[in-house]
Amino acid sequence: MAASQQLDKVIEMMKARSAGRSLTVEDDRVSYERFTYDFPLVEGTRCERVGVGSVTAEWVTAPGADENRVMLYFHGGGYLFGSTRTHRATLSRISQASGGRVLGLDYRLAPEFAFPAPVEDAVAVYRWLLSNGADPAKITLGGDSAGGGLTVSTLVALRYLGEPLPAAGICVSAWADLEHTGEAMTTNAEVDPSVNRERLSRMAKIFLGGKDPRTPLASPIHADLHGLPPLIMMVGSIEVLLDDSVRLSERARSAGVDATLEVWDDMPHNWHMYAHLLPEGQQAVERIGEFAREHTG
Repeated sequence: MAASQQLDKVIEMMKARSAGRSLTVEDDRVSYERFTYDFPLVEGTRCERVGVGSVTAEWVTAPGADENRVMLYFHGGGYLFGSTRTHRATLSRISQASGGRVLGLDYRLAPEFAFPAPVEDAVAVYRWLLSNGADPAKITLGGDSAGGGLTVSTLVALRYLGEPLPAAGICVSAWADLEHTGEAMTTNAEVDPSVNRERLSRMAKIFLGGKDPRTPLASPIHADLHGLPPLIMMVGSIEVLLDDSVRLSERARSAGVDATLEVWDDMPHNWHMYAHLLPEGQQAVERIGEFAREHTG
């Protein structure tokens, strides 16, 4: 399928933001908030902040959503930046597409809180959902980039802890190998407009805080994936992170998991966040919603 005409505009937006990035975490946080500030929500979306222990989360509910169907969503940002605010528009579209509520988590970020803080927060909020009456058969986990890796890491942690597992996991442009050993790190280096090995390595070093990048809950490509619920990995063909999704899906299938891999032609990192500009972005959101509905009844 030929890429839409709008793709060039989105690619240029990504290149401009990437070229303007500084080397400080605080500047990255501010610039990402500004970059996504005007991304439009679905009309009539309700947003409600909630406190869960030491972290906060935000319910994002599009009109007509079934409040018994829940997606717990983990934003991207290299574990250093990003928030429910940067992803609010995307979550509103996912709520509309899935027909359920989305709970976006503001997990603790590095360098203030290094690994495994995000996994701990994700587990705590999932347990909070269960304690408040959510049915695990009506819950999906989802996330993009670092949040895509965190989706799988959280599922692995929940299985280890003996918690009832959610119905499915959804990963977009997942960052799952913090050693960056995938072939696409080289082959897509010249075509990926927003992500590169140098930047990923810097973020991984800060996030890991001296821990081994092969630690399974940090790099779920090394995790034991047996017993996980159905997974979908969606990734763009021009991403340097392409092989993270390819290899993660292969490992999941080898472990007996019902794992779907979708490589979207010519799509860049986190293209679903540009659904207001990019037809393929809206198609990706609709695919996320379809997968969630399929597995939550």
